[in-house]
Amino acid sequence: MNSITVLELKELIDTQKDFQLIDVREKHEYDVCNLEGELIPLNTVPLNIDKISKDKIVVVHCRSGKRSASAISFLEQNHDFSNLYNLEGGILAWADKIDLNMPKY
Repeated sequence: MNSITVLELKELIDTQKDFQLIDVREKHEYDVCNLEGELIPLNTVPLNIDKISKDKIVVVHCRSGKRSASAISFLEQNHDFSNLYNLEGGILAWADKIDLNMPKY
């Protein structure tokens, strides 16, 4: 499984690279804090395959990296994705290393 650090993600954002950011947390978590990615909760990933790009880098994240790893495993094993990257440490790592004012839960 490919992975990306929060510093690498920040560079993608800062340099305005063409990539897709997917948040697989639940809506109530997204409402607490988010990175403005597309919200596709983990249990709805199988219903939203068509929303996930196969043509560019896709960064998938959750709170700590476990749910996003599950989503990526499912997509790679069942739908032949090869362009997915798991955000190491999830949004908690982002709050710890990039945005110190971001609420954690």
